[in-house]
Order: sequence, then structure tokens, then C-alpha cells
Amino acid sequence: MKKSDLPVKTCPVCNRPFTWRKKWKKDWEDVKYCSERCRRNKSKPD
Repeated sequence: MKKSDLPVKTCPVCNRPFTWRKKWKKDWEDVKYCSERCRRNKSKPD
């Protein structure tokens, strides 16, 4: 599979697109943030 074929989501905190990663294989449906930092900052709008 090419990188360009991977699913992409947009992080609601930083508004940047991020692609599927192997570590999210089991819970891609539940992944909302591109990083731990964004996940922790979800309550604070930029």
C-alpha cells in the first residue's frame, strides 16, 4: 500500500491533516487527534 492510499483525517485542534498509522490499526475509528499534544490541548482552543 502506498502512503498516498492511506486514510486521512483532520485534527480538530490544529486543523492539520494526518494519515493512518500502524499503531492505530485497531482503533482508527476512534482516533480524533494527530498527536498526544493535541489530545491534551483539546479543551483549549488555539
